[in-house]
Amino acid sequence: MGILSYIFVGVIAGWLAGRITGHRHRLLANMVVGIVGAFIGAFVFTGLLGFRYDPGINLASLAVATVGAVLLLSFFGVGRGRTQPWQ
Repeated sequence: MGILSYIFVGVIAGWLAGRITGHRHRLLANMVVGIVGAFIGAFVFTGLLGFRYDPGINLASLAVATVGAVLLLSFFGVGRGRTQPWQ
């Protein structure tokens, strides 16, 4: 996957992970969380679970990156920067 693909998928995955976990970040933080989450998700899905997918801009890459970003935010962001869903 090219660098632009990583950035594009990373921004979307970081934004989705922020929405899922209740964290609100800016664009750069979403990008970093999404890109790191893509590496974490790829390790979990391919290394541990044996799941294979085509890298690039597709639904599988977005899902793997989002799951990895949610894991990252859940692990490091316990109780920090969260907003209540009803506010």
